[in-house]
Amino acid sequence: MKQIERKDYMNTLIGLRDKNLIKVLTGVRRCGKSTVMQMFRDYLIANGVGENRIVFLNFEDFENHKWLNNFEGLYYHIVNRLDLSKLCYVFLDEIQQVKEFERLVDGLYVKPNIDVYITGSNAYLLSSELGTLLTGRYISIHILPFSFKEFLLTQADTSRTDLLFAKYLDTGGMPGLFDLPENSVKNYIQDVIQNIIQKDVLVRNKWRNEDHFYKTTAFLFDAIGSIISPKKITNTLKTNNKLSISHNTVENYINALTESFLFYKVKRFDLRGKGLLMTQEKYYTVDLGLKKFFLGDKINTDLGHNLENIVFLELLRRGNQVNIGKADNTEIDFVVRKTNGEREYIQVAWTAKEQSTFEREMLPFELIKDFNRRILLTTDVEPVTTYKGIQKINVIDWLLEY
Repeated sequence: MKQIERKDYMNTLIGLRDKNLIKVLTGVRRCGKSTVMQMFRDYLIANGVGENRIVFLNFEDFENHKWLNNFEGLYYHIVNRLDLSKLCYVFLDEIQQVKEFERLVDGLYVKPNIDVYITGSNAYLLSSELGTLLTGRYISIHILPFSFKEFLLTQADTSRTDLLFAKYLDTGGMPGLFDLPENSVKNYIQDVIQNIIQKDVLVRNKWRNEDHFYKTTAFLFDAIGSIISPKKITNTLKTNNKLSISHNTVENYINALTESFLFYKVKRFDLRGKGLLMTQEKYYTVDLGLKKFFLGDKINTDLGHNLENIVFLELLRRGNQVNIGKADNTEIDFVVRKTNGEREYIQVAWTAKEQSTFEREMLPFELIKDFNRRILLTTDVEPVTTYKGIQKINVIDWLLEY
C-alpha cells in the first residue's frame, strides 16, 4: 500500500520547524506518530538537510534498548553523531521508555543548534517532570488514527463513499490495518489492544487483576456517548458481574485508560450558567475498531453513538475544544469552541427523517439564546436544508468538507 501523507500534521510540523520549542507528538499506540515523524524527517532530507544533521531513534527497537537505563550515554551518542556547526534535528520515538528521559530532552533542548522532536503513547509524558521542567518550552501535537478522508486514500475504488463509510465505522482507522489481508485484521486489533493495556496501563501501574480491569474497559466501550460516573460503573459491575471492586479502583482504571489515549473524557457545559459541570461526563474511544474487538457485533446495535464518536474525533482533529451542552433538561451533543474563538453547536443522529425524531433533535437548539452556528449531522442523503437557522447536513459531506 502506498504511504498516506498526513497533510495536516505535516503542515503543522513544517510550520514549527526551527522554532525554539520541543515538539511533542502524543497519541495512542499504532495511531501513526512514528510514521508522521519519519515523513517529516524525509521532508527535511528532501529539502537539503544532510543525514549528518539528523538522528532518529525508536526506543521500541531492540537495538536501542541499551540506552534505556543510560540517558547520559545516550546524550553523548546523539551529540557526537551531529554536525553542530549547522542546525540539527533529533527525533526520539517512544521516549518514555528511557529512564530519566526528562533530563535527556532538557539537555538536548538547551544545546545550541538542536531542534528536538519526541513522541510518547501516554499522557504521563507531559504530566511527568517533563511538563514541569519544560513549561512554556514545548508544544504538544496530538495524533489520531486515520480520518475518514485519510481512510478513503487507502481504498482503490472510492465511488461509493456511503459503503466505505459503513466499512470505516466497522473497522476504524488504525493505519496499520490497511496493509493487511482481511483475515488478519482481528489479530492486529488484538495486538494493538494488548500493547496499549499491557505497556501503558497494567505494567506502568503495577496492576495484577486483569479481569477487573478488562470488565471496566468493556463497560466503558459499551457506554460510549452515555453519561456515566465511576460510581455507576462500580454498582453495575457489582450487580451484573458479581465483582468485588471499589469506586476508587474503577476511577483509577478510567484515569489510566484516558492517560493512554484509549478514551477521551468530555465534560458537560451548562449553557445557562456558562460554565463546566464537574460530574456526569461522557467518554468516547480513539477508534471504533477497538470497540468492536471488545463488544463484537453488539457494536452494530449502537449506530447513533458510534456516529457521535466519529464526529467527536473529527472535531478534535480540526483543533477544536469540545464539550457536551446542557440546556435546561435537554442536551446538545457537542458544544464546540473553534480555533478562531467562535462557537458551534452540533447534534448527531443516525437519521432524522421521521418528524418526531427531527423535532426531538431540534428542541435543544431552540433553547439556546445566542446566534452561533447550529448543525444537525445525520446519514440522511439529501441536500443541506435549513430550519430556523439550523443546518441539517449529511455527515459524510461534513467529514469531507475540509
